[in-house]
Amino acid sequence: MAKRVRVRAPELVGAGGWLNTGGRELSLADLRGRIAILDFWTFCCINCLHVIDELRELEEKHRDTVVVIGVHSPKFVHEADHAAVVDAVERYGVHHPVLDDPELATWKQYAVRAWPTLVVIDPEGYVVAQHAGEGHVHAIEKLVAELAAEHAAKGTLRRGEGPYVPPEPEPTDLRFPGKALVLPTGNVLVSDTTRHQLVELEPDGETVVRRVGDGERGLVDGPAGKARFSEPQGLALLPDGRVVVADTVNHALRAYDPAGGEVSTLAGTGRQWWQGSPVSGPAREVDLSSPWDVAWWADRLWIAMAGVHQLWAYDPAAGTVSVAAGTTNEGLVDGPAGEAWFAQPSGLAADGERLWVADSETSALRWVERDGGGDEGDGDGFTVRTAVGTGLFDFGHRDGPAAQALLQHPLGVTVLPDGSVAVCDTYNHALRRYDPATGEVATLATDLREPSGAVLAGDDILVVESARHRLTRLRLPEEAVRVEAVAHRTRREATEVAPGRLRLDVVFQAPPGQKLDVRYGPATRLLVSATPPELLADGAGQGTELTRELVLADTLGGGAAEGVLHVSAMAASCDDDPDVEYPACHVHQQDWGVPVRVTPDGAARLPLVLAGLDGEEAREAE
Repeated sequence: MAKRVRVRAPELVGAGGWLNTGGRELSLADLRGRIAILDFWTFCCINCLHVIDELRELEEKHRDTVVVIGVHSPKFVHEADHAAVVDAVERYGVHHPVLDDPELATWKQYAVRAWPTLVVIDPEGYVVAQHAGEGHVHAIEKLVAELAAEHAAKGTLRRGEGPYVPPEPEPTDLRFPGKALVLPTGNVLVSDTTRHQLVELEPDGETVVRRVGDGERGLVDGPAGKARFSEPQGLALLPDGRVVVADTVNHALRAYDPAGGEVSTLAGTGRQWWQGSPVSGPAREVDLSSPWDVAWWADRLWIAMAGVHQLWAYDPAAGTVSVAAGTTNEGLVDGPAGEAWFAQPSGLAADGERLWVADSETSALRWVERDGGGDEGDGDGFTVRTAVGTGLFDFGHRDGPAAQALLQHPLGVTVLPDGSVAVCDTYNHALRRYDPATGEVATLATDLREPSGAVLAGDDILVVESARHRLTRLRLPEEAVRVEAVAHRTRREATEVAPGRLRLDVVFQAPPGQKLDVRYGPATRLLVSATPPELLADGAGQGTELTRELVLADTLGGGAAEGVLHVSAMAASCDDDPDVEYPACHVHQQDWGVPVRVTPDGAARLPLVLAGLDGEEAREAE
């Protein structure tokens, strides 16, 4: 076995304390003898949620040797609220200890630069691997097997039950509901996300009529009492009267027939879409990625495909799905639908002329409109525009002209009778309103706990208060609520870099037993851009090498240059066994948004770990 680079693991520190431990404070000493996997996550991040799901099988399979520790490291201000972290741990079914690190203390000690990041610590307390992004569990499982064998032979492996203590369940009719829909009968259908069900309520929004799904996580079609979902979210009516369900963690679209009670699968395979997978074709044969909301518009069912930062469309007549807008790059870029960038679109609402989009990670309200040309099925013929929002790292609660207004991670949109748009401003606990006629943003209501969707019910609006586990009925006010303006930037500190040339190194080491897959050309890809674009004097664009020399501007607008470097890296690896005719192959991919500030004493090198350990940093730590 090749000698493995090891770095002593820093202590686990977080001002918010520990969750899922029965009140016990954990330290690295408590984990000695076990293989520890630190999962640096934040609950707004769809890729982080993917990793939580990826880890479930590994946790169960190696429960006597592996301890997964979630290190919650907030991006948004709301995510630093301890109560919100407690909610998120239950909402997403996190069944391992979680350290609440609102000040990013442990994040900084481990030099983490991206959500999600996985760090593997061996039974003697040394860091042996780091992986940014998702799709690394296969590699980590091989490493776990190696470490278990190595430390069992040394006598340094300790088997047994881990420190996880589940919280007591709460008896509520709904548990972290996601979206709502008024049925033709007047009843209200709600996606009861954490309980993996749909719940039909009477028009009062409170009295339970029936439940759809047996409450267990799964992908099962059939009668309402036997069907299974996995964290369902968005709901929309098809012209034939069936309800489409965005079955988010199953990466599928399901259909529920309110008349007969049957559940079926419309689109998706149950597998998550990865780069290189088909982007169109028969709906049941194409992989999807965390569909979060759905809406009928332009003779198609539009899908907010949060997992790949795109909008897709389902054509029930043809039985096909295809990409309708977005490139999979994460950010805020307007223009032709095929060139636009989104960031975790999570809410959709149609008004005839426009499809409104809650683009959560850019804290933006955006829309899609027809432009009169091209084949609508392939994403041409539509244009994407932004009403409110500027990018990934600016957010807050500010009313007024849309160009200056701020939201914080909105998840829902609803078209109001006067043509304005209500926005469920989730992390501001508010219902906001954008008026296209005046270009003004106002606040309709506050003190809503993580509103995630809303639906009109007569003269009222029913708001899904996800973290209060209920629907709240509001009379649409004639006047806005006065709210003191607050503006925020991400809690991450900017990385100080030297003026002039900056060496960007994306660190990638193929997992044990694998090698780079060069059978069909280069196995790696690197895409670099910046916000503002003027920050990069040279080095932007796409290439195949994971190392690139960038040139940064010294000043911007008369002041010190600062902004965000957007880096997207991909590497493909395959099993390195000449006796296997069809080796298993894997794609490793991560997008980074790195806030940077140009200073005379800044670093001349920016390392971003995709997989493995950064050799230069490891040598400095020894």
